[in-house]
Amino acid sequence: MASSKSVVLAALVANGAIAILKFIGFLLTASPSMLSETYHSISDTGNQVFLLIGIRYGKRERDRRHPFGYGKAQFFYAFVVSMLLFGIAGWESAKHGFSELTAHGGGHGGSGSAEFLGIVIESPAWIDPVTVNYVVLLGGIVFESYAFKKAYAGMKLQIEENDWSGFREAFRKTSDVTTLTALTEDAIALGGLVLALLGIFLTQQTGIQAFDQAAALLIGIMLMGFAIALAWENKRLILGESLPLEDERELRGIVAGWEDVDEVVDFRTVYFGPERVVVSADVAFRPGLEGAEIDEHITAIEDAIMDANDGVRKVYIEPEV
Repeated sequence: MASSKSVVLAALVANGAIAILKFIGFLLTASPSMLSETYHSISDTGNQVFLLIGIRYGKRERDRRHPFGYGKAQFFYAFVVSMLLFGIAGWESAKHGFSELTAHGGGHGGSGSAEFLGIVIESPAWIDPVTVNYVVLLGGIVFESYAFKKAYAGMKLQIEENDWSGFREAFRKTSDVTTLTALTEDAIALGGLVLALLGIFLTQQTGIQAFDQAAALLIGIMLMGFAIALAWENKRLILGESLPLEDERELRGIVAGWEDVDEVVDFRTVYFGPERVVVSADVAFRPGLEGAEIDEHITAIEDAIMDANDGVRKVYIEPEV
């Protein structure tokens, strides 16, 4: 959890600084893709705030109303981030890029102009828009690379600890949506910066504003695509997903192979927070065992399951006749 928090804090500082830089760059240059990148970084910054709220809320102790704790708060806030912040920011970015592209017809242009909140922004004559954009975007790449490196290290550690094949498997199986969100967000942010840089470069070389405007549209589409993917991944955890099949089989095998266990009638696992798993099992013991012997077996099985998987926080074994 501490690692996840440090990943989010690093991204918060980086994205806050980048958002300010990009907005200043937009005010000086009236670049459509720069405004799209400003929306992007604002959404990234808001994302980190929501994730920090989720981390803090999720650490609350269990109570009567929430007997398994508040760990699912992180799943909920990550879902809110994906749907509200990234969805809205992606839509606004794509809409802005599309309107600029269709309004100007993709023609040739000079320093150009753009609209923000109903106000037409004109690039000052004494400003070299390309130079400003390059400085801002390259600075953004430096900040974002730092945040990405932090998130990458956090996810890489999870992959090694769980012996996953790579990032694709980690994306499907991890319950640490905080680090997952930060990593994906930083990767998308770097992609957006590169797109904006490419659009501005092509506009500078050709004089065709359509390249800059198309970059804004693509950034928005990329953001919305990420929103859908992240929402889908959070949905599985909010609904109560079980442990990965191989992990569940390992824990079930512990019970099935236990001395005096005749049959595992039912076995279930479910996530109640990042790395917080509850296990329940209905177990048929050998006939003739005394109640005290069954209790001893149940206690030993519960301890063995928790020792086998650090994420298991509670085990319920129900003896079956």
